[in-house]
Amino acid sequence: MKLLKGRPENCEERQSREIRTYDFLDNLGIEYERTDHEAAGTMEVCNEIDKILDVTICKNLFLCNKQKTKFYLLMMPGDKKFKTKELSSQINSARLSFASPEDMLKYLDIEPGSVSIMGLMNDKEHAVKLLVDEDVKKDEYIGCHPCINTSSLKIKTVDIFDKFLPAVGHEPEIVHLVGED
Repeated sequence: MKLLKGRPENCEERQSREIRTYDFLDNLGIEYERTDHEAAGTMEVCNEIDKILDVTICKNLFLCNKQKTKFYLLMMPGDKKFKTKELSSQINSARLSFASPEDMLKYLDIEPGSVSIMGLMNDKEHAVKLLVDEDVKKDEYIGCHPCINTSSLKIKTVDIFDKFLPAVGHEPEIVHLVGED
């Protein structure tokens, strides 16, 4: 793995959702660095990616309420524990659970293991509410996938909040998660 500037030179063997991510970021004038890697399915792989990017990759969770009428994308530091009860009380949504892979594909055009804030560019109906742990905004950079989990991006946090989110029409709700037992 090595750190590269911008999109891949050759996109022939890349998935269309990944290429759309690069196109979207490039059209917004958002600079990013990238590394390609094996599918990031374990924390060991994620830790290696973090070292290459010199950033902590966010934990991105796709959640829904019990009735499956409200969907949430939660961004939080990767090293923080997720406590359903802690979040539920802040957003007034009892019985949060992980949304199905089918809903993930339907709303974000992302498959399990690839959940990322970048998927919000595919949420044209604004069906997904973005929740961001306050600690995410403290870092200079955000690490995320370009809608696939075989590449990872390093993007300035300010560019995510000041350029990307307005462009996709999503207003983040900032939450406070302690993540302790």
